[in-house]
Amino acid sequence: MIVIKVENLSKQYRLGVVSSKTLAADVNRFLAKVRGKEDPMMTVGVENRLNTVDGDYIWALKDINFEVNEGEVLGIVGKNGAGKSTILKILSKVTAPTTGSVKIKGRIASLLEVGTGFHPELTGKENIFLNGAILGMTKAEIRRKFDEIVEFSGVGKYIDTPVKRYSSGMYVRLAFAVAAHLEPEILIVDEVLAVGDAEFQKKVLGKMKDVSKQGRTVLFVSHNMVAVKSLCTKGILLENGMIKEQDLIGPIIDSYLNQFAGKGIINNEWTKSNAPGTDIIKVKSAYVEFKGSHITVNTPFNIITEFWCEEEGFPVNVSMVLWDKNQNCVFNISTENIELEKGLHKATFNIPEQLMNDGYYYVQNYFVTNSTPHFIHNEANAFEIIDDRDNTDWYGKWIGAVRPNFVKTELL
Repeated sequence: MIVIKVENLSKQYRLGVVSSKTLAADVNRFLAKVRGKEDPMMTVGVENRLNTVDGDYIWALKDINFEVNEGEVLGIVGKNGAGKSTILKILSKVTAPTTGSVKIKGRIASLLEVGTGFHPELTGKENIFLNGAILGMTKAEIRRKFDEIVEFSGVGKYIDTPVKRYSSGMYVRLAFAVAAHLEPEILIVDEVLAVGDAEFQKKVLGKMKDVSKQGRTVLFVSHNMVAVKSLCTKGILLENGMIKEQDLIGPIIDSYLNQFAGKGIINNEWTKSNAPGTDIIKVKSAYVEFKGSHITVNTPFNIITEFWCEEEGFPVNVSMVLWDKNQNCVFNISTENIELEKGLHKATFNIPEQLMNDGYYYVQNYFVTNSTPHFIHNEANAFEIIDDRDNTDWYGKWIGAVRPNFVKTELL
């Protein structure tokens, strides 16, 4: 049975403007929508401005069509700005579509943003009743499930503390606990796994799986492909506000990751006339070499720099320093010291599989002679490593710059 049907859904925003300039204009726009006519405030040709910012309007979504059956767990994936959260807000009736229609059968519980529906001055207990009422729960229903909500959230010790003193993790734990215990026919979740520890994430994934097993429907938005793959059965890939692909979740995740093919890699190349360096050392290129469409935690790869040596017999070793996006040094490795011939040379650093953590990394190269840096090439290149774990109970970001998989570990 179809519980969500979206037809020709589009959402348009006017840049920098909350509403029309006058009350009369707002009324005219509303009446046009009720009568099924075109928005009278839209400028001519605006339909061609999908995801552009050169006019007064932008289309966040354009011509979205999909159906969700009862009991399905649908993953909606795409890059930032693809329109994922906008779809969820329309389905949750937080905002209205510009054109198109949404038909929903059943009660919806939504967890779209941390602390939505919470009042910072109220205690956790008071916010359970407030948020539950906003989500459609009766006072009697909230009272009946209050202890279960508090236990699930894990914030019982602070339940009488104003939530303005809660951490973001405590906020989302309490918010999800309320939404999950509404027992909705449809549960909508946006990036709930971005906050929280391992125990809470296991609870969240377990609760969403329980919801689906009970014949209820889940819509899940996340950048965590490990969690999406574990939880969802079908998927939608959004790109620039439009549906690029609808399929089973496996092919959808593959298509999503293929969007990053080469785009997380900065391959820099220079000529001698504009090459960074000195009169003796001039960098020709700095790049990452690997097989496949993207680097994962299970992908071996090479970090390479090519350079010209302009002086015969110049003694050099190349030291490669790897930094993460938080400017933490991951490691520093070096070539042997060699008296170079005049000409083009290449330094290659081999990074094995199952060593690096997922994330974004920057490369810094030191050209060292006689134990003294001759030239430091800052941010020579950069690359991204993607997580491709499977069959795991942990869906969050692994702690640490590296995550080696040793051949043998024992617990005695």
